[in-house]
Amino acid sequence: MIRVDGPKISVDKKRELAKRLTEAAAEIYGMDKEHIIVLIRENEPENVSVGGELIVDRQQKSAD
Repeated sequence: MIRVDGPKISVDKKRELAKRLTEAAAEIYGMDKEHIIVLIRENEPENVSVGGELIVDRQQKSAD
């Protein structure tokens, strides 16, 4: 299983991400694509911090 955590993206971008990750993993591991699972988890900026600072706060500083 491949897990990806990140910001919200469009369904089209999710399709592309899942396709590319599946193709790469299947090739590298020598597995059938049908055995590769991709789990995309979207996180709101107020639920993620970098360097002890919430991303929502960092974005707010950049906008000021």
